[in-house]
Amino acid sequence: MDIQQALDALKLAREHSKKRNFAQSVDLIINLKGLNLKKPEENILQFVTLPKFKGKDNKIAGLVGNDLQTEAKKHCNFVIHKDEFSSYSNDPRKTKKMAKQFNFFIAQANLMPDIAKHFGKILGPMGKMPNPKAGAVIPSTIPSLEPIVKKLKNAVRIQTKNEQVIKAAVGIDGMKEEDIAENAIAVYNSVYHEVHEDKSKIKSVVLKFSMGRPFVVGKKYSEEELKQPFKKDQKKKVNKQPLTQEEKKTNGKIKKEPTKKIKEKPVKQKGEGK
Repeated sequence: MDIQQALDALKLAREHSKKRNFAQSVDLIINLKGLNLKKPEENILQFVTLPKFKGKDNKIAGLVGNDLQTEAKKHCNFVIHKDEFSSYSNDPRKTKKMAKQFNFFIAQANLMPDIAKHFGKILGPMGKMPNPKAGAVIPSTIPSLEPIVKKLKNAVRIQTKNEQVIKAAVGIDGMKEEDIAENAIAVYNSVYHEVHEDKSKIKSVVLKFSMGRPFVVGKKYSEEELKQPFKKDQKKKVNKQPLTQEEKKTNGKIKKEPTKKIKEKPVKQKGEGK
């Protein structure tokens, strides 16, 4: 995928997307093939820091002790001190509510066993446990959290989750198309590297606005194809007849009367007793 192909797909996506009263995200979808997801080594899990601002900062929470508390409060959106860990593990609802508010969690490395104990059951299934691949597990001696938090604020997580598909938001409506295309290229290149630069593993690449029609990058669309309505915009019109009184009683369902079985009398043959 090159920059011009991405720009062409974005132009079509914009032209065929209805104006909304909110800024839609621009989504990149990479359909893969030939991967055996039962093998851990063929699963993809990467964190890509996008080259251009994606339109909205990620929210970052810190799980730290005394060593990094001051730094975390300076740069993170929210901080949980190690002394507060048990208050979350004792209240799963509180933990879930908190976890939904943040995109990434950073952790003080020497506290990871405690973090796994108190937060693992909630953050694990949500895919939000602090991950070394994202640079989110940090030593207590680090001089500043600023560069790490800055990278994570504009990062996207790319992962195959039980299906051979990668999905990532690479921008929002209102951004320059060149910036969105550059972000899309960065994600594509990361996936391409993960499949060992084997193009046969990439089935197709799609760009779309969140509520709009998807367009395959690199595909030349005919005028006839572009005129076809997007499936989501097609509404089936059914002429409904008014319900009868009997149908109203049964919510439109006609109650069938059970058929009565008629027992046939055996025919007596000649010579049989009366």
